[in-house]
Amino acid sequence: MNIDNYYETLGVEETATQEDIKKKYRNLAKENHPDAGGNEETFKKISTAYDVLGDEQKRQQYDQQRKSPFGSSHNFNDVFNSMFGGRQKTGSRHVHTSNITVNIGTINSYKGGKHTLSYRRQAACDPCNGTGGDKKVCNFCGGTGSTVRQFGNGSFFQLMQVSCETCQGKGYFMVNPCFLCNGNGDKTEMKTLDISLPHGVDNGQFLRVNEMGDFKNGTYGDLVVRVELKPQDGFSKVGNHLVFDAFMNLEDLSLGNINVPHPDGDLTIKLPKNIDTSIPLRVKSKGFKLESVGDLIVNQHVRYQRY
Repeated sequence: MNIDNYYETLGVEETATQEDIKKKYRNLAKENHPDAGGNEETFKKISTAYDVLGDEQKRQQYDQQRKSPFGSSHNFNDVFNSMFGGRQKTGSRHVHTSNITVNIGTINSYKGGKHTLSYRRQAACDPCNGTGGDKKVCNFCGGTGSTVRQFGNGSFFQLMQVSCETCQGKGYFMVNPCFLCNGNGDKTEMKTLDISLPHGVDNGQFLRVNEMGDFKNGTYGDLVVRVELKPQDGFSKVGNHLVFDAFMNLEDLSLGNINVPHPDGDLTIKLPKNIDTSIPLRVKSKGFKLESVGDLIVNQHVRYQRY
């Protein structure tokens, strides 16, 4: 793949000053602008050429690429690959992720099932369909966003893959950005999503939902949901045990039993003859059913109002 001659495109010498290049670009842009009857493709080529030559750093890299003993950046990459066997990593494609934290109540954790959450994410822009607008592939990196550079000389040198300085690692130049997203390709939206909670989901656990994250580089990434478990209606979770704080009054004590609104259905628990609120009550196998079955732990609290 040959590198376009941007000097010929702008009609300037390779020794032209930055001011000469700027003046020449302004004249050509006025003559070839589509609104003035000019050709759109020619105007895009002129804009791309000036984007490179009008920036001293990009121009320097451009000149180095043209004079490289390895030819174009693609040929240089071919040399790099051939030296190291041309091996490429195989396996699953890396997917970017978006992370959110969701509060889940203890009862919801026990029951599991459907849970609706709302969150803010970046979605594909509608007018440009997420493209950001019209683009031109970078000639230096061939759209890969990276180039291979040689460090050292003679018999001792090192080849390193670096981000393309010409396109800032994007692999393209934006020539006609979308009016709505200004070339970003995305917009902010509120997303409502139903997820399935497993029974006993705990604090600090992560749930992954495919393709429900932010829109980036033309694709939707995965959404990673971090669970933050919260006490709910007097219930909390300790390991596999379901813990309930029971507040008793004198009537409960005289009746000798208390009612626990267990997620599987109300339970009536008989109080011992000798009530000691420092010792919790335990109901076997009424906790979370995970690798092992936990118990229901009832913490006794007495509320008494004097008259």
